[in-house]
Amino acid sequence: MLSHQIPDEFRDMRPYAPDELPGVFHELTADPQFMDVARHVVPHFEEKLAAMTATASGQPLSNLDVQKALIYPIVKRIIAECSQGITLGVPTAFDRATPHTFITNHRDIVLDSALLSALLVDNGFPTTPQIAIGDNLLIFPWIEKIVRINKSFIVRRSLHMREMLRASQLMSRYMHYVIGTERDNIWIAQREGRAKDSNDRTQESLLKMMAMGGEGSAIDRLRQLNLTPMALSYEYDPCDYLKAKEFQQKRDIEGFRKSKADDLENMRVGILGFKGRIHFEAAPCINVWLDSLDPATPKGDLFAIVAAHIDSEIFRSYRLFPGNLVALDTLRGNTDHADGYTAAERDAFLQYIDSRVAMVDLPHPDAGFLRHCLLTMYANPAINQLAL
Repeated sequence: MLSHQIPDEFRDMRPYAPDELPGVFHELTADPQFMDVARHVVPHFEEKLAAMTATASGQPLSNLDVQKALIYPIVKRIIAECSQGITLGVPTAFDRATPHTFITNHRDIVLDSALLSALLVDNGFPTTPQIAIGDNLLIFPWIEKIVRINKSFIVRRSLHMREMLRASQLMSRYMHYVIGTERDNIWIAQREGRAKDSNDRTQESLLKMMAMGGEGSAIDRLRQLNLTPMALSYEYDPCDYLKAKEFQQKRDIEGFRKSKADDLENMRVGILGFKGRIHFEAAPCINVWLDSLDPATPKGDLFAIVAAHIDSEIFRSYRLFPGNLVALDTLRGNTDHADGYTAAERDAFLQYIDSRVAMVDLPHPDAGFLRHCLLTMYANPAINQLAL
């Protein structure tokens, strides 16, 4: 869709339209900082960009063209070098032609949506998702350009109450526009920021935002977005020791907040760190379940009920790895789930935990506290799934 066809109210938040891409590429190639990064990440970047533009044969490049030519190879290289493979599970009757709002748990600042985009390409989906991304991550101007090229739309945060309400209404209208008019997929995390202890819970405020757009009742408005819970499971979280470090900093330093440098370090480690096996599992779209709800349910109760249902679908869809069960048994001081791991797997995982504690670079690291934090973040997916 060309820029003049998209409602102007979305101009500052939406992905770039195809006719805007050449101008944005020109701005990026004139940015020395961006070009230094691009040459390290994409060998022969200028040549690849020129070749991709030439193969468009005079037609505007689509964002998907750019993703396949520039972003997709980077993600596939990360998967090859930093994991033991990635898989996707979808229900048997999953309709790939219908646009979905994939609402997922959130582990990595950058990679979660990028990995899903690559998986959808590999599994025959006609389009990658548009990605909701917080403006707190747009540390440099060129980062905003890159994410908007990569089909991201910007979630404005740190606003005053009245501004936040307007921004939420705009975002909701945009999501309904993407699903209903552009017929594109959406990826959005179930909560603002990552659940650093992996106790994944959907924020009711997110669902309230979604129900600001569209038409009809709150249930109708949620149904129009084709909400599809999806669980993301990493065997190893590369940022686990950084999350444990942050837990101690918040415990010990009143009002502690991560810096931009901390965010950059989390991005770097999340991209380049080892992840083991990775799995995405889609639950059924919740529309049929929404139809079973009493239309007279008070709004105050409705969003809590929907959030709990999404949580249960995500919990049910986790792929548990041996480390999750080792962490659970270690925390509880028993072997109740020993049929899910071998003695060698148990020893290897506990050695891994000790190695991560040793990586925390604080003046006075509290080893016992850090170990407990790490075990908890690996145990929580198992706790939540088993509680079902």
